[in-house]
Amino acid sequence: MKANRLVLAGSFCWNKDCPDYGLVDHGNIVKYGRTGKGTQRLKCTTCDKVFVENKGTVFYGRHHNPKEILECLAMVAERNSLASIHRIKGIKEETVMSWLREASNHVEKIESLLLANYPLTRVQLDAMWTYVGHKGKKVDISKNPTEAASGGALP
Repeated sequence: MKANRLVLAGSFCWNKDCPDYGLVDHGNIVKYGRTGKGTQRLKCTTCDKVFVENKGTVFYGRHHNPKEILECLAMVAERNSLASIHRIKGIKEETVMSWLREASNHVEKIESLLLANYPLTRVQLDAMWTYVGHKGKKVDISKNPTEAASGGALP
């Protein structure tokens, strides 16, 4: 599989032991029912391994549906605070932050989904990724040695 090509998770086998591993659109992947939450299951006809269509995405293994996750990410892009998202949607701030961190690993796909489905601009998305990049990092600012103590005068 070429590293520079974005493909859907259901277009190749995820099993590293499979002879058809990573072969895109090879014809070995077939639909294999749905999960209890409605996610499409897929099966490799070569190795008989079963996986879901959202494997390898920000939505994989999440308890919330993709629409709700995207709505929260759009709210962050619109400069809503995590606390306001918690009040409005009832989703913990930590949960939204974990979605943001995972989404940062899938920037191209998330941006295309957000731009196609929500009235957002590229500037808003850039601000969101900047926010994610700096969230949780503490900056060590050392004092300038020429600064006087509180109430003191500079020479």
